Amino acid sequence: MSELLRVEHLKKYFDTPRGLLHAVDDVSFSIERGETLGVVGESGCGKSTLGRCIVHLLEPTGGKIFFKDEDITNIRGERLKESRKSMQMIFQDPFSSLNPRMTVKSIIMEPMIIHKLHQGNEAAQEKAVLEIMETVGLAKRLIDSYPHELDGGRRQRIGIARALALEPEFIVCDEPVSALDVSIQAQILNLMRDLQEERNLTYIFITHDLSVVKHISDRICVMYLGNIVEQCPADKLFASQFHPYTQALLSAIPIAKINAKRERIILKGEITSPIDPEPGCRFAARCLYTKPECLEVQPDLKEVEDGHLVACHLY
Repeated sequence: MSELLRVEHLKKYFDTPRGLLHAVDDVSFSIERGETLGVVGESGCGKSTLGRCIVHLLEPTGGKIFFKDEDITNIRGERLKESRKSMQMIFQDPFSSLNPRMTVKSIIMEPMIIHKLHQGNEAAQEKAVLEIMETVGLAKRLIDSYPHELDGGRRQRIGIARALALEPEFIVCDEPVSALDVSIQAQILNLMRDLQEERNLTYIFITHDLSVVKHISDRICVMYLGNIVEQCPADKLFASQFHPYTQALLSAIPIAKINAKRERIILKGEITSPIDPEPGCRFAARCLYTKPECLEVQPDLKEVEDGHLVACHLY
């Protein structure tokens, strides 16, 4: 496999009345072509902001983004528009991300019109729409339906179809199943895996649901208050976790087996403010193993085993 995307020291800060909010702070990783990188963490850790910065729905404050070895950090205008053909996004809420005044056909066709695919040939555009609908499991009879007439699973299939309309290589999936029923979640996840195999797609899969990320990811990054605290292959993360936050996160997963026991790690203490954060580890206030060094120096993300990176002074 070859590298498709590389992010180096990415930062995204927001001005607030109380100071500078560090939503994404010095994040680095790379993704191979055809791979799925899961990004997990609790609400407010910066997962969605990270995804939006990569596809330029938000402009990064600092750092570099490379796509197919090209620096796309500061692209604008026509170059940015051109990059949309290769990079797309599936949003969390399938209702609010679709225009309620547009039909299924017009929603899926809109990217084709903007990027002048099958230009001036509406019959060819409608044929392409029907092919994409069939690919994502939407019945042809729904082509003139509006989003409010459909259930959540079908609406999310429209969002996936819209993302596929330009035949991208890379898709940011921002919690694409969190608003759906469990049975529908499984259908959408299986659809996304099938599409990945058929089209050699590369995903960043953002979620707070660890059972979902285990099912779909090749590698997983764990985020906490704008930082990546642990990164490794998915099977390694669920077999052994090094960072205390990851250990607490995985201890909260329910166990289906009768009489099965797992020691639940209860985190105490206040969450550190992401506004002008103090030096040191941002998890220190809630960590069971905090030592003086943790309060003074922010740990670097270092490899402690083959392919297993951790940002913690314990290692």
